[in-house]
Amino acid sequence: MKKLFLIAFCALMLFSSAALSEKDAKTVGIIQYATHPSLDNCTAGFLLGLAEGGYIEGENLTVDFQNAMAEMANSDMQAKNMVAKNEDMLVGVATPAAMSAYAATKELSIPVVFVAVSDAVAAGIVQSNEAPGTNCTGASDVLNLEKQVEMIRAFLPDAKTIGVIYTTSEPNSLTHLSRLNEIAPGFGFAVEAIGITSASEVAGAAATLISRGVDCFNNFTDNNVVENLQLLLHAADEAGIPVFGSEVEQVVGGCLATQGIDYIELGKACGRLAAEILDGTASPETTPVLLVDDCTPAYNSQTAEKLGIALPEAYLDAEDVAGT
Repeated sequence: MKKLFLIAFCALMLFSSAALSEKDAKTVGIIQYATHPSLDNCTAGFLLGLAEGGYIEGENLTVDFQNAMAEMANSDMQAKNMVAKNEDMLVGVATPAAMSAYAATKELSIPVVFVAVSDAVAAGIVQSNEAPGTNCTGASDVLNLEKQVEMIRAFLPDAKTIGVIYTTSEPNSLTHLSRLNEIAPGFGFAVEAIGITSASEVAGAAATLISRGVDCFNNFTDNNVVENLQLLLHAADEAGIPVFGSEVEQVVGGCLATQGIDYIELGKACGRLAAEILDGTASPETTPVLLVDDCTPAYNSQTAEKLGIALPEAYLDAEDVAGT
């Protein structure tokens, strides 16, 4: 978090008070669904993007930040409270938070911007990515699962089964699982998946999949799993099998490798879009959803050494994030 603070501070110093005087003061309510590095990065990036668009907290921007602590009942209440305060915009960081923001505002004129919603159509908050048709738009983190599975095959040439834990109430996880089931056979993998309903089930699901003989785990951007990543990593470490992350912060935390999205940059792109909406130069109804699927390989050399796995030749240029 110190690194994020320094990044934010440096960016804010680029903007002068004179430039801000042309912007009307706004209040933005941000609901971050859970506390884990990828969502923290989304929020930090979003504020940087708003600053690039001329809205700086403490100058012409008031931020009402709320953390739902991975409970949708909390995000529902937080969204209703923000509507009651007539805030200028609601922001949902992760799919459940975006769904709460939309439910609280869909009959009103308050715009909603979402960050890191993998499938906004499946979540029911836009009619299509090209033409949202609702008071919502934002940025989707589209996992490049084909590149991810290709990477898993390179690291594990003899593996047969990928284990997946997913939350049954998260539309993004359901979409990713469906896509993974389509892709995996082409690389010689079967997928063994267990659906959970709460964070308390992560450890049990991991143990069950290990007992079924999975050769590795692959994470989605599933909030229950990511928020409890250390439980999964502990079980996998004891079994001597790797966990592949969905973004770089999970690899920093101990996963073996990823073809991951930069969530700071995702947040920044969304913040710039939000600034245009606050300016009145863009409308959520007609502003296409940003689909971000650019990914870069990263791995954790300490995890690889512990598991006795060599870095494949095809990934010699992957970033080593061990110890960062």
